[in-house]
Amino acid sequence: MGFMPCGVITLTTDFGHKGVFAGAMKGQVLRRFPAARFVDITHEILAHWPDEAGFWLARSFRYFPDGTVHVAVVDPGVGTSRDILVMENGTQLFLAPDNGLLGWIDRDGDARTYRLDMTRLADYDIVDPSSTFHGRDIFAPLAAEIASGRIDPAQLGPPAGDIVPRWQEPPAVNGDTISGVVLTIDTFGNLITNIDAALLDGIDDPLVVAGGRQIPLHETYGEVAPGEYLALINSFSVLEIARAEKSATEGLGLGRGAPVLLRPAG
Repeated sequence: MGFMPCGVITLTTDFGHKGVFAGAMKGQVLRRFPAARFVDITHEILAHWPDEAGFWLARSFRYFPDGTVHVAVVDPGVGTSRDILVMENGTQLFLAPDNGLLGWIDRDGDARTYRLDMTRLADYDIVDPSSTFHGRDIFAPLAAEIASGRIDPAQLGPPAGDIVPRWQEPPAVNGDTISGVVLTIDTFGNLITNIDAALLDGIDDPLVVAGGRQIPLHETYGEVAPGEYLALINSFSVLEIARAEKSATEGLGLGRGAPVLLRPAG
């Protein structure tokens, strides 16, 4: 079964919550499709970093109902010649700039990706979009038209072929040693890496090295005393470095891009 819109629209942006940007996008959608239902995946992506948005979207979209439209706007190239992509992937649809963000999405064999034909915008009553806020002026109206079922995604432009790959290289695997990086930091100060759980298969008694510390792997936060460091496979199936009841990023002085090594303890 392919994509059939259900009226749910998710938003993933780097807009934050201090300004009007996310609200203006929702308003544009509701003008065209008052029955839309919104879910904010996050508006706290690091500014101008599509990789973080792609990571969270890739780890989240499977929890949404069939027919969801996922709009991701982390768009440092807004107003330039960068393309806008529409991707049908199984029963879900993604709308995002072609800047590496959608390079994180594992596409099934029937996935279809299109490049928005900007010359057709007037056909959808999108006229004179600003050069700095395509989220409101292009992405939101298109999301409304797709989520309402008024537009077939295939109408929006030609097949995309190759798209911009994600910026962050995958972890390096050398025997039973894995070298990765911190990709994002959650609200608790946990350091979330790009090392997928599956990479740990076959490594006996794994140990994490980061910030000059050797950190043991545990199942959950409560297995160590408050203030102690631990590593674990988190609920999104990637390696995470935490500090029980405290912030690992503050304690270790590490941030996005910090190197992380995983190897056998012996």
